Amino acid sequence: MKALLLGAGLGTRLRPLTQSIPKCLVPIGGKPLLEYWLEHLSDVGVDEFLINTHYLHEQVEEFIDKSIYKERVTLVYEEELLNTAGTLLANRDFFADESFMLVHADNLCFCDFNAFINSHTNRADICEITMMLFSSDTPKNCGIVELDAQGIVENFHEKVAHPPSNLANGAVYICEPSIFKFLESLGRKKLDFSKDVLPAYMGKINTYLNSIYHRDIGTPESYAQAQIDFIDYLSSK
Repeated sequence: MKALLLGAGLGTRLRPLTQSIPKCLVPIGGKPLLEYWLEHLSDVGVDEFLINTHYLHEQVEEFIDKSIYKERVTLVYEEELLNTAGTLLANRDFFADESFMLVHADNLCFCDFNAFINSHTNRADICEITMMLFSSDTPKNCGIVELDAQGIVENFHEKVAHPPSNLANGAVYICEPSIFKFLESLGRKKLDFSKDVLPAYMGKINTYLNSIYHRDIGTPESYAQAQIDFIDYLSSK
């Protein structure tokens, strides 16, 4: 399996930390977020990675060049950001005709990734996407889902003031290559996965609940909490 690790974001909400370092390289427990993704996904058989870059891209390039994953990573620089699904569409040839992962690499995630992959393998035939879920402690800052009896997404609420639950989209997906046909049909280069893709796939998104740990490192407060959580996570192992 291949994976797209999205690493081009500006990380504006995390300033001033991200004034000197790209968000995907901020350290948790002394290790960059991006390294956690490369390590965890390699352990479950992801053998090729595509990483898009933009903001402070030289730092990401240097990190990969010095890493043990160098030979399995393809870097693609975006002079102008294409947004999440736009990056996917622009690089469709990388994925050929296989299932693939789409990951926001600026999250901290510990998960049974084999179980996540198995959930996608055993999904209902109608589903073309598997979405990782987590229980959020700040649901109004997340995309919150409503599920049917089979665990398929039937409604999606993006950062609303009064979310119906705390069951949140972790922005980690396994997708079927059939979604490229849909992306092409939109006729645009800049596309957002949450805004342009997910609403069109209601009733066709399988879900997997990550009950171990997941946090969006989006603000200084969230980043500080992740550092504390990481220490607690290590002590519990």
